Amino acid sequence: MPGRDSTPGPTGGRTTDRTLDPGPDSPPPSAPRAAGIDRQILTLAVPALGALVAEPLLVLVDSAMVGHLGTDALAGLALASTVLVTVVGLCVFLAYATTAAVARRIGAGDRAGALQTGVDGMWLGLALGVVLAAAAWLAAPWLISALGADGTVASQAVTYLRWSTPGLPGMLLVLAATGALRGLLDTRTPLVVAASGAVANAVLNAVLIYGAGLGIAGSGLGTALAQLGMAAWLVVVVARGARAAGARLTPAAGGIRANARAGLPLLVRTATLRLAILLTVWTATGLGPSALAGHQVVNAVWGLTAFALDALAIAAQALVGQSLGARDVARTRAVLRRTLQWGVAAGVVLGLVVGGLAPLYVRVFSPDADVQRAAVLGLVVAAVALPLAGWVFVLDGVLIGAGDGPFLAWAGVATLVAYVPAALAVHTWAPTGPTGLVWLWVAFAVVFMTARALTTGLRARGTRWMVVGG
Repeated sequence: MPGRDSTPGPTGGRTTDRTLDPGPDSPPPSAPRAAGIDRQILTLAVPALGALVAEPLLVLVDSAMVGHLGTDALAGLALASTVLVTVVGLCVFLAYATTAAVARRIGAGDRAGALQTGVDGMWLGLALGVVLAAAAWLAAPWLISALGADGTVASQAVTYLRWSTPGLPGMLLVLAATGALRGLLDTRTPLVVAASGAVANAVLNAVLIYGAGLGIAGSGLGTALAQLGMAAWLVVVVARGARAAGARLTPAAGGIRANARAGLPLLVRTATLRLAILLTVWTATGLGPSALAGHQVVNAVWGLTAFALDALAIAAQALVGQSLGARDVARTRAVLRRTLQWGVAAGVVLGLVVGGLAPLYVRVFSPDADVQRAAVLGLVVAAVALPLAGWVFVLDGVLIGAGDGPFLAWAGVATLVAYVPAALAVHTWAPTGPTGLVWLWVAFAVVFMTARALTTGLRARGTRWMVVGG
């Protein structure tokens, strides 16, 4: 018989009952129940995957069109988009924290409270977006200079960055609204909006870059308008749901603060992941041009596979949040078990494709034999680690859905600390060229991912993260 105690809820002041887990050795769910969970996982994950892919398509369209303006314009876009992608990436907590909070309230039967939480998250995203947009506009020359650019390239980068900053509030609104809809188990609407935004972005870029003759400024403006349009669409969807449920639409300081408190630990977690990626790039730079080029290929393929694994993590976030809100610990464990199985299976399939076909598709990226050899060797290491990555991504999603952000923040710091010596060892002792890249990916895909698997895996085996109730 599960025991109970009273513990602080994920938003601080509220108290909820914690139902102790029956343990990892409890009987597996019945076949119909497992099948039902599988259907929910796929229903959430497949549209989520489509929405995740839509955002890089915006960057791809920008790159293709700006590339015809010349090398300097394309180089400027690369620098400016690095700044923007970093800012938006660090703010992904707006989606994750909102998903967990909304899903938990839905599970508890409080639809009005769920939508109110989503609205508060969107107000936070809007406010943060306005501040960051103003800061990016003012600091654009300094930010681009800090990346080492000068002359025409720097001028093009600053132009794109400043014309695209009006879209930042829209993009952060999109993140928060997407999180709210995921918490409601709706990943189809964000997919439709993201796909429509990608199409609108392509049309606007063509009209403004070439038709209006605005050049790279037109690309930035077109992307900003597309992002604002996506935000407006999602705001209407969430606002209609909130009105129907009787939730307020006006901002509330308490609700915004609660969303910020829930998101701060996830910001720390995301920052540690970004630092690990930057450290990996820095290490690859010291291995020579062919290894660095090979690393870019491996990293691009790894990022593509991450979309599929992230989609499963998103499904885990929503389903775990709802089951804990409904005080259903047995279902929470069932969701954990099934999503982990899906994650590992997806990692195995992706690993076979990535590693088995590597000698064929690396030719698309470079005709250089040294780059191809380095990329193939690195991809084989990455492929071997993909089942482990599937495990890690899903566990991250489970703990995010449970509102276990503070633990994930500490775990992120711990895994980064574990990875730094491995990366520095590669930088110091590994040979240049393909062999060095192999050792770098052993450090990242094996050491770093194993550290993440151990921290999150040990946490998931316990019960402290399973705080139930709304």
